[in-house]
Amino acid sequence: MASGNRRAEIDAGPFVGRLQPGQHPALLLVDMVEAYLQPESPLYCETAKAAATVAQQLVSICRANNIPVIFTNVEYEPGGANGGVFYRKAPVLKVFDRGSELGAFPPGLKPAAGEIVLTKQYPSAFFETGLAQKLKARGVDTLLIGGYSTSGCVRASVLDAMQYGFIPFVVQDACADRHPDTHSSNLFDLKAKYAEVIEAADLDLVVAAKAG
Repeated sequence: MASGNRRAEIDAGPFVGRLQPGQHPALLLVDMVEAYLQPESPLYCETAKAAATVAQQLVSICRANNIPVIFTNVEYEPGGANGGVFYRKAPVLKVFDRGSELGAFPPGLKPAAGEIVLTKQYPSAFFETGLAQKLKARGVDTLLIGGYSTSGCVRASVLDAMQYGFIPFVVQDACADRHPDTHSSNLFDLKAKYAEVIEAADLDLVVAAKAG
């Protein structure tokens, strides 16, 4: 994580571009499931509960403003036959084997009828899920993104969002990571090169830009 004069130097350039939200936003919540919220889980994250509370507020605002809400979760065949190298590298992913309660959405963050739910096996919400096509079919041009974890699946999803041509706005207080420094450094890097990083309190910027 850059600090002091070095951070100011980086903030000043060369990465000085800023993105404005488009008129057709959607909210993407990445893997906001019980595995990160339950203390007995090996993936437990102390800051996940606070992020979930913020995400609930985002969901309410987006639903009230007819902004699509998209959820992802993770599920593997028992033993990880469909998890490939990722599952072998990170055997902790067995917590997402089919039937595990840790893969469930928590109360307050359960998808409503008709909302998109994408089940994935790899970090990015876009990889082999058809998400880009679903967003384009709905005319979405901007993605508000929150979820777990900042340095993993959130980061991968933000990069792919940008690469597919969607304007990414990372809602930092709706994201969480098991390591505070990793959370901060990834947000700093994402803001410098790939996305805008905002807080939930700034959501009015995106809602105001939305087409009527």
